[in-house]
Amino acid sequence: MTEKKEQLKLHNLAPAPGSKKKKIRVGRGEGGRRGKTAGRGTKGLKARNTLRPGFEGGQTPLAMRLPKL
Repeated sequence: MTEKKEQLKLHNLAPAPGSKKKKIRVGRGEGGRRGKTAGRGTKGLKARNTLRPGFEGGQTPLAMRLPKL
């Protein structure tokens, strides 16, 4: 067992490969690739500003899963 391990120091740290993706800027004018609707489609709940609090993405919400008291 003559393995040489690198010591864990600040100058040796690096993010895992593939963990740092560049964010895509959307909705910056109609001339751009992702302008106007910015990849969200035209209508519907997900095209609008935000989802309501408690929305669980198709799963039955917690308030409906629990029995009425």
